[in-house]
Amino acid sequence: MPSGLTRLPRAAPGMRIGLYGGSFNPAHAGHRHVSRMALRRLGLDRVWWIVTPGNPLKDTGELATTSARVAEARLVARDPRIDVTSFEEEIEARYTVDTLAYLKRRYPGVRFVWIMGADNLAGFHRWRGWRRIARMMPMAVIDRPGWTLKATRSRSATALSAARIGEADASALPGLEPPAWVFLHGPRSYLSSTQLRRLRRTSPPGGR
Repeated sequence: MPSGLTRLPRAAPGMRIGLYGGSFNPAHAGHRHVSRMALRRLGLDRVWWIVTPGNPLKDTGELATTSARVAEARLVARDPRIDVTSFEEEIEARYTVDTLAYLKRRYPGVRFVWIMGADNLAGFHRWRGWRRIARMMPMAVIDRPGWTLKATRSRSATALSAARIGEADASALPGLEPPAWVFLHGPRSYLSSTQLRRLRRTSPPGGR
């Protein structure tokens, strides 16, 4: 993988940074809501939105260009603590496990936390190297409408049940040795990128 010239947000040893990866196709207020919840509940310094070139488990037929998705994500983020980056494309990482390994090597003193929605936890066992991801850094799972039970009863949640901590201890998560994860409940966003793409397809030009 390329190194040295890859553009990444700044990070210093000891910082607590949440990593929130996804297609962001398009980014929306729900992504911002999840990020702000993670910043507050986990005591994070920053959240990085990692705009991926494409998800191996999803159809990329409707995927906008990376540059377009990054530009829109920066407009949506609207928080100085959220950084939008597309470095995965630069380092040619196709799988999350490779991306996280790269970041761990590049920033050995940073306390990273992987952030994902409950829908992703439900299918986490299908991800390449999911057990390795869990051993690599702590994880925060944000509840999503309709996914609470599916996520907490999933194969991966069951396998990692001994590593789950209570919500009251969420602020300690970035400093814990993995595997360690927390399931965060709270106000939930019903927005989805799939829904927004469908609306854009059906809306007439000019919004009329």
